[in-house]
Amino acid sequence: MAAAHVRTFAAIAVLGLLASDASAQYHTSRHPPLEGPVRVEITSRPIEYFDSRDATRHRFGALEFRGGLELTSSYKEFGGISSLRVAPDGERFISVSDKGRWLRGKLIYRDGRLAGVTDAEMAPILATDGRPITARGWYDSESLADDGAGAVYVGLERVNRVLRFDYGKSGLLARGQNVTLPPEIAKLPNNKGMECLVVVPKPLPGAGTLIAISERALDAGGNIKGFLITGPTPGGFSVKRSDDFDVTDCAISAAGDLFLLERRFSWTVGVAMRVRVLPLANVVPGATVDGRQLIFADMGYQIDNMEGLAIHRDKAGETVLTMVSDDNFSFVQRTILLQFALVGE
Repeated sequence: MAAAHVRTFAAIAVLGLLASDASAQYHTSRHPPLEGPVRVEITSRPIEYFDSRDATRHRFGALEFRGGLELTSSYKEFGGISSLRVAPDGERFISVSDKGRWLRGKLIYRDGRLAGVTDAEMAPILATDGRPITARGWYDSESLADDGAGAVYVGLERVNRVLRFDYGKSGLLARGQNVTLPPEIAKLPNNKGMECLVVVPKPLPGAGTLIAISERALDAGGNIKGFLITGPTPGGFSVKRSDDFDVTDCAISAAGDLFLLERRFSWTVGVAMRVRVLPLANVVPGATVDGRQLIFADMGYQIDNMEGLAIHRDKAGETVLTMVSDDNFSFVQRTILLQFALVGE
């Protein structure tokens, strides 16, 4: 087993405990000091291959590996990245961490492959009153959506809230406004709430609709609950759950497909991830939707606790998937970025 994966295996042994007690370690101060954006230096180590057993392999199901990075920083707030959005240019990105913080920056490429991160900044996510959301005891910022018109949404697990930010106007200093949610969202499990937020982009049908999918809030049939929060036909739907996978993020392609990033954890075999894709047109109130698998990876591959998924179309017209892992602020886990192109369609 490669050294990196020995390290990952050790991380998996404590992953469940770290995740279940994630919020407890963040309560360092009831009223943390106010602060603005901070420039952060991020060191990138290239991940040259995805399959630890075959460095020459590049194709994985319908996806082709386009490189990866292991990210580290001496800044103490770096880590715990739970969701990711990459701009249409494939370079600028924004993400949120479990600690109630923004991380944004720019991806650097070399010969078409990820090479580094620059211009990185972090800042506390602010509530309506201008104070960090953590001052209210709101942690576990797990999901992120961008409406493409200047507004971003952040989903908060445990308290089951969604905040809207005028990011286009105020950037990292934007203040969150509570979004009115269906009453059922308030009843989601404490640590299995909204892991996916996405806004249907223009010019797709239903553009502007805010969609949320839970990590593992199950309906009567054992499937994962989802919600059309806004739009012409709001209501609930379900995502078919299979093989013990839970949802950790989602994204919508320009072609009108909904991509789901999913994770499975077992004390006996460790962690695995997969990506499924399903037609967005099937996501309607009352439906149970399913999709085909694009990629599956277990601990024989370069993965960690994969929690963020973004999609953009590159200059060549290819659909590119970027994934990021949540290291749970643990020294035995990794923050990694992985990038794939959709080539099997």
